[in-house]
Amino acid sequence: MSFNQMNKQIKGLVKSFFWFGMVGFSAMFVHFYTVTGILVPLEIPPLMANTCGFLVAFIVSYFGHTYLTFKHPDAKTAPSLSGLFRFFMVATAGFVLNQVVFYLLLTLTHLGLDLSLGITLVLISGITYLLSKFWAFKVSKND
Repeated sequence: MSFNQMNKQIKGLVKSFFWFGMVGFSAMFVHFYTVTGILVPLEIPPLMANTCGFLVAFIVSYFGHTYLTFKHPDAKTAPSLSGLFRFFMVATAGFVLNQVVFYLLLTLTHLGLDLSLGITLVLISGITYLLSKFWAFKVSKND
């Protein structure tokens, strides 16, 4: 591998991490605000509010990652149904883990709702990145 090829790969990885962080932070903010700023004040139970927050944030996350984080130069410009399905599977698996961690932090600690949710969202991010990059948004011959 030449220096230029390696340099290009490193730049691509840095760009991917940057956009993953930006999109993830945006989705996390939408999720967090939906739960703590809208639904919990409406007296929606925290775990149900968290589910709604996840669904709203999923939309932000999917389109952000499709067009910014994992945009493949050879891919079609429109999102694929298979990519949507794969990312939904990744996001759903992440959310199930999210719910378990959130529940455990709420019931086993005295961290409070805001801190418990924040810790939960940050912990799940790494797993989601790896599964998204190497499976959900991987361009296949069928896309």
